[in-house]
Amino acid sequence: MNTHPRKTSTFLAAAAVIALLQPAIGHTQTMENLADKARKLVVPITGKTDDRLEMVATFDHQVTGVTVSQDGRVFVNFPRWSQDVPVSVAEVMKDGSIKPYPNEEWNAWRNARMNEISPKDHFVTVQSVVTDNKGSLWVVDPAAPNSEKTIKDGPKLVQIDLRSNAVKRVYPFTPDVAGPASYLNDVRIASDGAFAYFTDSGSPGGLVVLDLISGKAWRALSDDPSTQFEKEVVIHTDGKPLRRPDGRQPQFNADGIALSKDDRTLYFQALTGKTMYKVSTDDLQKAATDPAAVKAEKFADTEPTDGLWIDDQNRIYLSTMENNGVKVLGPDGKVTPFLEDSRLRWPDTFAQGPDGALYITASHIQDSPWFNEGWTDTSFTLFKFAPPK
Repeated sequence: MNTHPRKTSTFLAAAAVIALLQPAIGHTQTMENLADKARKLVVPITGKTDDRLEMVATFDHQVTGVTVSQDGRVFVNFPRWSQDVPVSVAEVMKDGSIKPYPNEEWNAWRNARMNEISPKDHFVTVQSVVTDNKGSLWVVDPAAPNSEKTIKDGPKLVQIDLRSNAVKRVYPFTPDVAGPASYLNDVRIASDGAFAYFTDSGSPGGLVVLDLISGKAWRALSDDPSTQFEKEVVIHTDGKPLRRPDGRQPQFNADGIALSKDDRTLYFQALTGKTMYKVSTDDLQKAATDPAAVKAEKFADTEPTDGLWIDDQNRIYLSTMENNGVKVLGPDGKVTPFLEDSRLRWPDTFAQGPDGALYITASHIQDSPWFNEGWTDTSFTLFKFAPPK
């Protein structure tokens, strides 16, 4: 067996540090957590890192969504997938700590107390947070703990006023829009504040349109090939196919979403897929009375990707889990690798700050109990980087 001397010495050094820590840690720390600490120590040397990727904050629980307000406030969310997390939506403070947002009561839901707490006015399983240009934070709650069956009366979109830090309006989704197997994934808000567009990565996959004035919502492209996983596509992480302990491959439907700056075109793709589609938002709005009006059009060949973001130059950023990286889809349809970093395990969601910096979460989905007997890496981190010029 060939052994790289630098890697070997690094692991030995990490082991020595852990050995020194262990007496102080005692029996309260598991060997799994110690191994995680060792990985964090050696990654900067043994893994591929990019100095352009700057750490913003680290968290104790799995993070998916991130958004940045026009005045630079940063918000994140923690889904209740494998853990009954104590906070669903939080503001990231300047020192990296988190504060439940908008308050502790909205974050008071616990899976273990679901019969005691109303899902209508509490966060159940928040998947995404997005700010708009009008001073609101929008919270997507598919209300499906562990991505399983939705909680009755739980699926909703919550609007929070960033000035008063108070909930302004709750948009509940009826079962015909967010059924028992649905999973509302991400949202984009039209710049005029009239409509919201969602991907549903549950079953069946599809898009959801919400009229923010009337509160009426409807599905579009539901169970359409454009919103379903591609059967021939296999997700790879760490150089091998990603599989659950029982051998199943993940089959994620419509996930990533981006809205053009003129609000006229919505881009989306299935996570388990290699095809990005686009659709006219005018057609999506017409689908309220004429579902047949919506026709998805292939936009580009891509690869399995989780988050999408479109910038002022009409470049679409892809978070690519196969290489722990970020790629850029140009207006010419060409995909170009931009950034790769071993700390960016399962790059998830993008957001852009008022200074132009792009923020991205590492949700470590491949390290989760969905694909292992337990967590194998819990270094949940929020990063940021400067976009290409």
